[in-house]
Amino acid sequence: MQRVTVDEIKRDPLKFLNQVEAGESFVIVQADKAIAELKPITNTNKQLRPFGLCAGEFTVPDDFDAPLPEEILNAFEGE
Repeated sequence: MQRVTVDEIKRDPLKFLNQVEAGESFVIVQADKAIAELKPITNTNKQLRPFGLCAGEFTVPDDFDAPLPEEILNAFEGE
């Protein structure tokens, strides 16, 4: 990975962006200290999960939205 200074990038930013687009990566340094990395973005296209992947593996109970028992409510409230 090449090291370039902030001043070099300021002089010709398009040169470095073209190189990044071609697949190169750079470490940007200022006062001999690495401050950033300039690299191509990897493909982030994720495939969608198929609909109904786990169909039939779980059923929602009839009392799903019923009020919680008093002892559980008290536990949530720290009583």
